[in-house]
Amino acid sequence: MKMDDVMKYSIGIDLGTTNSELAYCLLDSDGQVGASPEIFKIPQFVETSVVESRTVLPSSLYACPEEERNSSSWELPWDSFPSSSTEADRGGVQGEGEGESSHDGAIKRAKGLFKKVFGLGSALEAQTSDVSDTNALFLVGEIASRRAADYPERVVSSAKSWLTCTRLNRRQPFLPWNASEAVPKVSPVEASRRYLRHLVLAWNNAFPDYPIFDQQVVLTVPASFDESARELTREAAGRAGLNLDTLLFLEEPQAALYAWLAHMGTAWRKELKVGDVVLVCDVGGGTTDLSLIRVEEEDGELALRRLAVGNRLLLGGDNMDLALAHRASELFLTQGIKLNPWQSGALRRRCREIKETLLSSGTDNDDESCQISILGRSSKLVGESTSILFPKKDAVSIVLDGFFPFCELTDRAKRRSGLGLREAGLPYEVDPAITKHVATFLCSRADSSKTVVKPTRFLLNGGVFNSNLVASRFQQQLDRWFPELKPTNLHPKSELECAVARGASFYGSVKLGGGVRIRSASARSYYVGIETSAPAIPGFSRPLKVLCVAPMGMEEGSECEVPSEPFELIVGESAMFRFFSSTTRPFDKPGTVLDWHEFEDQGSERDEVDLQETDPIETIFDVDLKDGDRNDVESEYVAVRFRSKITELGVMEIWCDEVEGSRSWKLEFNVRDEQYDF
Repeated sequence: MKMDDVMKYSIGIDLGTTNSELAYCLLDSDGQVGASPEIFKIPQFVETSVVESRTVLPSSLYACPEEERNSSSWELPWDSFPSSSTEADRGGVQGEGEGESSHDGAIKRAKGLFKKVFGLGSALEAQTSDVSDTNALFLVGEIASRRAADYPERVVSSAKSWLTCTRLNRRQPFLPWNASEAVPKVSPVEASRRYLRHLVLAWNNAFPDYPIFDQQVVLTVPASFDESARELTREAAGRAGLNLDTLLFLEEPQAALYAWLAHMGTAWRKELKVGDVVLVCDVGGGTTDLSLIRVEEEDGELALRRLAVGNRLLLGGDNMDLALAHRASELFLTQGIKLNPWQSGALRRRCREIKETLLSSGTDNDDESCQISILGRSSKLVGESTSILFPKKDAVSIVLDGFFPFCELTDRAKRRSGLGLREAGLPYEVDPAITKHVATFLCSRADSSKTVVKPTRFLLNGGVFNSNLVASRFQQQLDRWFPELKPTNLHPKSELECAVARGASFYGSVKLGGGVRIRSASARSYYVGIETSAPAIPGFSRPLKVLCVAPMGMEEGSECEVPSEPFELIVGESAMFRFFSSTTRPFDKPGTVLDWHEFEDQGSERDEVDLQETDPIETIFDVDLKDGDRNDVESEYVAVRFRSKITELGVMEIWCDEVEGSRSWKLEFNVRDEQYDF
């Protein structure tokens, strides 16, 4: 029986940096959408012994102190069913809790996949290495977010962003970052698994006859996620209980546009015309993602094609909350109150609320304000509270002038602070001006004549754009850049917070039953590292060249030869392959050779990082001996040339063809999922 014969729902999961959401739509017997996507309400602890269902699950993980762990049974609705979970699953704690089932079969298949991909022992066979204390209690969701005010050193946040830190082993437990040794820690992969596991158990509890493993699931990822970050996300999904054989990945900005398509139905064809270029600006809690999508004509019908994606920006609504909190602390200081770290944590949470209140206000009254009260913990204020009035004009000035300032299209976001040392941690953006990052993105996509890509429409996503003030500022900035076009907002009155999950759910139904799709030709150009032939020098590695094997924009169903001199491929023994990609080099053709040393130290004068290295991959290509060949050959170098192909399923195949023989070795990875596989 085909998998889609038993699928009743298409489920979209937005595994967000700050919040995670799940949306679903009912499929009819033909796999078509039977109803509009709905938001799934997720049961979670909001306080001790208090469980409520919320539309969002904060992507936070709280390591309970022992005394708090013993204060409650911490039982969630699904914990009363032993067959669906174990003690280790309560509150999002480690443990798979599934009997031998199709889920276990997927886990076993995933073990082999990850071992082949990374050339390492299976990460799934040693899950305990992802947690420093397997007896610790970790709570997921709203309660973890609230506890960040009391115990910031015990709360994991931004695990999704840590998945991109190639300098660290993302399977090792080091979160919460900079916490003391006494605090239990988890890896970024494990934290992601726990959020997804909570969603899996919540769904299975609500729909016991339609377990999530048997449904179509679409998991969103940032458009800027590199291959290793996507693969680690996929690993977390498999360990959480999702079916890796049917799991789909979708870029978040595309998911936002799919949500608009779901809302418009067939009327979208009247809203857009051939030649329109849509700029999607997705400002989440912790990150900003940018994409460009063009409207084209195919067989007399309108079609959508993704043109480009931006680099991942660790900049979003959380930065705005922190900026407001700094201003609030200054106002408290005028009353002689110097906030301690505990109060600052509570203050940021309160400032998120006043941001939404003051910026979403429909009035133009600059004298409007919100009261902020903080419970005292100092010796002078224990049991008391102190309050200030936060003016609306301050909130507007901080958000608009600080994060959406007017700038020229030629302005560039600052990439370095100028200091020679910085603390290890996440690579947060130095420049908070989102408008400058958008200018950098648009200009980096200029063609050979230096013509900047000019959007005619734009789509905003993220809670901050619920504010008419912020959305209008973005509109005004585009008008200043492109006065002849005056780009217009596709969906000025949309509900933005859960759009990514809704769009992912709709995309899953489109994949099953047909419908308008955004054609996602490769948004990057891809390169393989070639070691230069040079004499050995003690203490120095040989220079490295990079060969373009697939150009940006390569279409599904296309194939190309990679013109070059022959290269020597080692077969029969373990070898490491280095891979690179770029979102800013659309003019490199197959066969283009670059010197890696020109890109290793990319200074602050560059608009964007031109060439990025992914995690190296180690594998063994078989010698593939034929009848009559010597059987004592263990390894050899073979002269090869490259040939690239993208199948209709979006899988890129890079063939290493023997120059003086008939042997070929295939390196393939999924362009749509951007996941390496050998």
